Amino acid sequence: MKKNDVLEMNGTKLRILDVKGNKALAIDCNCTSVPYWTPTGELENWQKTSLLLPYREFSPKDREEMHKRFTLISGILPYIGDKEMRMRKIHEAEAESGINRQSIKKYLFRYLAYQDIEALAPAPKRDKRDLTQDEKNMRWALSRFFYTKNRNSLHTAYTMMLKERYCNPSGTLLPEHPSFYQFRYFYRKNRNMQKYYIQREGLKKYERDYRPFVGGSVQDYAGTVGVGMLDSTICDIYLSDDAGNVIGRPILVACVDAYSSLCLGYSLSWEGGTYSLQGLMQNIIAEKKEHCRKFGIMLPDGAWPCNGLPAKLITDMGKEYISETFSQITELGVTLVSLPPYRPELKGPVEKFFDLIQGSYKPYLKGKGVIEPDFQERGSHDYRKDACLTLNDFEKIILHCIVYYNSQRILEYFPYTEEMLAGNITPYACSVWDYMVGQGRANLIQTTRQQMALTLMPRAKGRFTQYGLKANGMRYHNPNYTERYLKGGEVSVAYNPDNTTEVWTIENGIYTAFRLIEARFEGLGLDRAESLKDGQRRLVRVHREASVQGSIDLARHIQAVADNKGKNVKNTKNIRENRKKEQEKTHVDYMGVAVNE
Repeated sequence: MKKNDVLEMNGTKLRILDVKGNKALAIDCNCTSVPYWTPTGELENWQKTSLLLPYREFSPKDREEMHKRFTLISGILPYIGDKEMRMRKIHEAEAESGINRQSIKKYLFRYLAYQDIEALAPAPKRDKRDLTQDEKNMRWALSRFFYTKNRNSLHTAYTMMLKERYCNPSGTLLPEHPSFYQFRYFYRKNRNMQKYYIQREGLKKYERDYRPFVGGSVQDYAGTVGVGMLDSTICDIYLSDDAGNVIGRPILVACVDAYSSLCLGYSLSWEGGTYSLQGLMQNIIAEKKEHCRKFGIMLPDGAWPCNGLPAKLITDMGKEYISETFSQITELGVTLVSLPPYRPELKGPVEKFFDLIQGSYKPYLKGKGVIEPDFQERGSHDYRKDACLTLNDFEKIILHCIVYYNSQRILEYFPYTEEMLAGNITPYACSVWDYMVGQGRANLIQTTRQQMALTLMPRAKGRFTQYGLKANGMRYHNPNYTERYLKGGEVSVAYNPDNTTEVWTIENGIYTAFRLIEARFEGLGLDRAESLKDGQRRLVRVHREASVQGSIDLARHIQAVADNKGKNVKNTKNIRENRKKEQEKTHVDYMGVAVNE
């Protein structure tokens, strides 16, 4: 027998902590008693065994706690065999640490029994107890009647639970049933607010109105100018045409730089979708002074300095932004990023742009078609009757608002750097933009209007045939492609839906124009050309039955003539003389006949 041996008899295990002469200091490994001295002779019949802790994974927090506990008892370990000194050290540890001595003794005895610091680790958390039948019924009732789109009250859910689970077949309430207060306590204890909003209000409303808004600053992912954010909105105003007829509310599409909040371009039209995006892209790369001059606005120098395409465009999941046509813009070197739905805070600059622009013109256009907050409420004013501005008038107003937004609106919360403050950069979007461009930190792509238009054209499959290039059911020709017509094969074709006169093949990034062969489609839009072809097909379809009947009649007449002549042996000699005789017999003097008539 020696120190640290583990002995066992009848299920009891002892660890020998020390041996002095014929006495041994032992501790019950069940940690039910303090260490005690016992004669070694009483332990002669005990069997040697082992004592190991079960394997488990420890978190960093658990390891921190076990070392903290070992530090607490380390000053007591040298005095384990001396009861008086041991108790004194335990009291000192209690006074110094503020931990009660019962806990200190528990840590000490457990370590002595196992001789392993892992014995001091906090006990693993116990699994949750099983729910009682009443708790299971409450959980069922909450899921069935409370967390639903019907949005029942807690009292209603409780009543429905009693009806379904605590009534006899005749509908009488059983005496043993949980109270409403127990039901409410169970709900509050296990309440899940995310589930509450999603199940009762719907996922879309949760994403839009209730979820936590924990997005960071846009400068976190836009470290310089050249990250454009796209969005569109229906303007809060009714417009009319030149004759005074109400047309409706126009669609405003805009691109705002995420870093400087400069409006890079806009499109105002009656059409949305990819059509408005084509207008927006053209406006982004356009010379802004020339554009404003068309509306009688003289743009000051530097007020709208952008004429390059952002190298990164951030959009939402709108169908026009994720369409195949708009994704073709990546061919110019642009990176497209689609944000998840219902995350407006991730493109805050463009959302704020619409608020500021509409907030700029609304106070001055009241009574001229502007929509008030009571729009569509019962008994509210019909704002359509106030419409008096045309689209051209309204676009002038929008342009003035954008010029103010870019060059005179103060960026109060912009994160200015020390270099910007030292350079006395004025707090306007156009100034921040100019500064970053001047520093060579603008992530912009230069392109032409023609290249942009070709890139954003819709595309179709074309096929080279002996009859030319066939695309969209029409034939096109380029004099340099004779060999391709003969070889055949497919090719990608860009086309203009508004004019079928030309299409462009796309091969290795090169656009080649082909001219329309069929003159009847010249200058027509694709819809008009398709309508013309449909009309032709309908016309043919209407007369097809009469044509078939005519073919049958023709066959019958031919056969009737042929059947009148029987088969006889023909003389094949003197064919030339016979032919001459028949010519003289059938020859007619057409001139003489015409003169004598």
